[in-house]
Amino acid sequence: MRLLFSTSDFVYAGRPRPGFPLILSDEMTPAEPFHSYLRWILLERGKALDLKTWETYGRIVWDFARYLHANDFTWNQSYESKGQSVITVYRDWQSFDLRLQSSTINRRIRLIANLYRWAVRRGMLVEVPFSSSEVTSHGIAHDLVHVTDGEQVSNKPVLILDEWDKEPVFLTATQVSLARAAIRSTAHRLLFDLMARVGLRSVEARTFPLASVFDPATKPHLRPGTMIRVHLDPHQMDIKLDKSRWVDVPYSLMEEMHAYAQFERNRHVVSTREQKTLLLTVCGNPFGKESVHKVMSDLGRKVGFPIGALMLRHSYAVHTLLLLREQPKIRMEPLIYVRDQLGHKSVLMTMVYLDQIERITGREALAVVEEFDHLYDATSALLATYTSMVT
Repeated sequence: MRLLFSTSDFVYAGRPRPGFPLILSDEMTPAEPFHSYLRWILLERGKALDLKTWETYGRIVWDFARYLHANDFTWNQSYESKGQSVITVYRDWQSFDLRLQSSTINRRIRLIANLYRWAVRRGMLVEVPFSSSEVTSHGIAHDLVHVTDGEQVSNKPVLILDEWDKEPVFLTATQVSLARAAIRSTAHRLLFDLMARVGLRSVEARTFPLASVFDPATKPHLRPGTMIRVHLDPHQMDIKLDKSRWVDVPYSLMEEMHAYAQFERNRHVVSTREQKTLLLTVCGNPFGKESVHKVMSDLGRKVGFPIGALMLRHSYAVHTLLLLREQPKIRMEPLIYVRDQLGHKSVLMTMVYLDQIERITGREALAVVEEFDHLYDATSALLATYTSMVT
């Protein structure tokens, strides 16, 4: 089987659809039902998804289809019990053999579970090959909140794994310090810092625009040791769902980015005049998804513990929440602040970090805050910037 992505020659509903994922069989024909499912969820359902999501969905469905093909399974294969269905076997293979993170597995399983629900609605199956349980979420804002009292009931496949049954996937401040000290490339260190100190996603860090970088010393209203508000514009960089937001960039990090732009960025082999991203590889090209993954993986092997882009973003969230909870003089709501920094659609997404920091209490929490603060002087920067804010 093969996974390809369409060019602008692929036209659907009168419009070119470049980037549509095509899952092809060995005969180079659309592999079903995967092709039809992707066509429905990406093109027919009516819900706009950006092209980065198209690729993600395509790769998830392709991974499942390829697993079935490699093991001579069929997607609608019969089974004696739902615990032996192919989707359960696929989940367990990822968990026990590949040892993937529960969050990664769940993201894939949710999409594949929806494939089976879609197939039942189309009459292709009699029932889905898994059981579900009702889950009630509280504090949901929607049009009928006056009737439902802010509650929402949804069906959750029992296939879903507990995501926080393992140790929280973030780096301690000591590990962050060791990792940063091991980085020799300025571009790599700035990639690291944009995720670990600002909370950017990998795609946002690697496409951070050169146009957003300046010398803070030329701005009289900015002071060393404070935060600089920077607008992330989807017209200038890649942002999930193309949703703009403001983030806080430490003054010292802006200084480092400006110095890199002035003295190192243009020393690459290839001319960089046409590149709009701040950070470039040694060949003068923007970093890609795979190259960022390799940079972090190589760094992890060098220092002796795993490092990933998402782990750095988790580290920022956990450390910042801890810091704000321990510093009441900083007049802001910790969850709302971190939600806005991370670009979450809902504070409920940010609340997942509360389960992590609840494991870190008392003197241990103070030690984590002190380590993080010593590394980045984060408390002073936030205090200097936001003490005067009215809650």
